Amino acid sequence: MVEEPEPDQPSTARMIDHWLGGEHHFPVDVAAARAFESAYGPCAPVFRELRAFLGRAVRAMAAEGVDGFLVFGAGVPTRGNVHEAVPDATVLYTDVDPVTIRLGQRILADSDRAGYGFGDATDIGTVDPAQLHRFVPGWGRRPVGVVFLGLAAFLDDGTLARTLDELYAATAPGSLLAVDFDTEELAAYPQALAMMGPAFRMRAPAAFRPLLGRWTPTADGIGPITHWRPEGTPAAVPDAFHGGVAVRGAD
Repeated sequence: MVEEPEPDQPSTARMIDHWLGGEHHFPVDVAAARAFESAYGPCAPVFRELRAFLGRAVRAMAAEGVDGFLVFGAGVPTRGNVHEAVPDATVLYTDVDPVTIRLGQRILADSDRAGYGFGDATDIGTVDPAQLHRFVPGWGRRPVGVVFLGLAAFLDDGTLARTLDELYAATAPGSLLAVDFDTEELAAYPQALAMMGPAFRMRAPAAFRPLLGRWTPTADGIGPITHWRPEGTPAAVPDAFHGGVAVRGAD
């Protein structure tokens, strides 16, 4: 097997893998993770809770009968990612970073229930139709799960609202969406905030619901990820992310 050349730029996906205790990252990612932590503080607890929220969300979807998932901005498909959280489901992971895509394809090479390919969340047409219908059978005809985590912070309000509406239109009634938003918590750490780049968007909690458009949150609402159907006492971590699950109606 040909090894992936070591990248010279860090990747958020691989930095998160490092924080989660994974094995699929490079020295450049570790250096970037440490630099961010020097300006912010420990990140591993926050991202462990974000991954735990992902697990609770997709298991809740599976309990509603969803057995096929499309994941945008998937990152590294390990450490409790979707196919590990709901092993009986089929999953198509997508990303736009070619290094991450090739890494994901190698990790999933022996899987017949999970695949990895290119997919730009803002353009559903970029997802390979053959992969989509193999790993998310019934797409557009029966309920599926869409995972949209870690992306809203890098889309302006107009693009985010349009993207979520296009996903609403592309899915069948009863489909479920897992989504999260970055709160304004990072504003207290200006050096760390500067590292996120000019495209990064923090939002006040009151702004989250309107951006969902026609998607309707479950009764749990959109709130701190640690409080979304917690399994035990919610962890005491910074309130960096709010999230929830929303339903595609019949209209």
